[in-house]
Amino acid sequence: MTLQINHGFLSLSALSENQDFRILYVLLDGIGDLPNPELNGKTPLEAAKTPNIDSLARKGKMGQVISVGKGISPQSDIAVFNMLGYDFQGKKYAGRGIVEIIGSGVDFSDGDLALRGNFATLDNSKIIDRRAGRDIIKQEAITICSFLEDNIKFDDPDVSVKITPTISHRVIIKFRHNKKSLSDKITNTDPAYGKLNGIGIAKTDVDNMVVQESESEDNSELSILSAKIVNEFTRKSISLMKEHPVNLNRISNNKKPMSVILLRDAGNSVPHLQPINEKYDISTSCLVDMPVEIGIAKIIGMDLFCSQKIDDYKQKGKEVAKILNSYNLVYVHIKGPDEYGHDGDASGKRSNIELIDENFFGEFLKSVTKEHVVVISGDHSTPCIKKSHSDDPIPLLISGNGIKSDGSQRFTESWASKGSIGTLKGSEVISNVLNMISTQKKK
Repeated sequence: MTLQINHGFLSLSALSENQDFRILYVLLDGIGDLPNPELNGKTPLEAAKTPNIDSLARKGKMGQVISVGKGISPQSDIAVFNMLGYDFQGKKYAGRGIVEIIGSGVDFSDGDLALRGNFATLDNSKIIDRRAGRDIIKQEAITICSFLEDNIKFDDPDVSVKITPTISHRVIIKFRHNKKSLSDKITNTDPAYGKLNGIGIAKTDVDNMVVQESESEDNSELSILSAKIVNEFTRKSISLMKEHPVNLNRISNNKKPMSVILLRDAGNSVPHLQPINEKYDISTSCLVDMPVEIGIAKIIGMDLFCSQKIDDYKQKGKEVAKILNSYNLVYVHIKGPDEYGHDGDASGKRSNIELIDENFFGEFLKSVTKEHVVVISGDHSTPCIKKSHSDDPIPLLISGNGIKSDGSQRFTESWASKGSIGTLKGSEVISNVLNMISTQKKK
């Protein structure tokens, strides 16, 4: 695996002069779950064999986290921001489209309109798969996106679109008007997500999903124009993709076609946040994979390491042990559990957790050479019985150098609910960890 580092904010070997500690902060995507009949009433964490994480649990303290807020089923972007200490409650959030645009390196100016997209499959007007089978190869996506860019002609000649495929079914869309600034005050065309003050919220009660018409949220001229552009794009792209050779080939191979691009989480300006190193007076870096995670790291000024293979957990474990030598805190986002949750595959989620335990945590614990604290949690829960993000609490474990055990035995939802840490907001986690370390040093 080749790692790349963005030195735009810090140099390597950037340990704070005033702080001599190391924290590995691991967020397991969608890790929280609920009892499942497929696992005899256990959650995937409870059913999984996780000797490495369990050894950390026995040496540490447990608690649970509500990442964004009670009653909010968050998307990963806002959840990760909160888990890193950035609480947008009562403030406008830029939107996932902006975060992923930044993470993808696409040219963007304030007044452009960025949205996150999913290739999805239609049967007549009904959405039968929001991710078009999860088996889209890069060249298929590139071909379709280039074709749409070249062939969509907007009624207004001053409108243009840039379509950037990222990973699998994921797409970034940027609309630009040559004479006007576009508005993000529009609703999604993706029926599985709503918006609350710019924050993407997962809907858990959607049946018979169909593509939504984007609507203006404030009835201003620019938001009406922006919704019109989005709807024109959706209508024309559906027509163009229907008979495209890529889709005809997918159908002939019993794969689901890319029928539509579902759009959500519009944004029209780049956010400016306090750098995380300044916020906590420590040095930070991250090992991440996805555009949304890369975008977050760039926005808050983390040194950035990117891996070449998302699911190579063993190599990630080795690499993060090396990175930890040079930073106070290293944040790692691990994909896997969330996708099984969305698919309703409890056995698959259990097996994936076991792979993460054996390969990532097993390799890290063998490779790490410095005294350290390990923090394990998630960005949100994705219960298999719901097939969607939820507001259910996420387990939290803090273990390692100087952290006293509270008697916890396993990293599970049930042990988390009994842990001595109690229930924290996502934005409180890092501060609490730093306070624990500071308190221990004074003793």
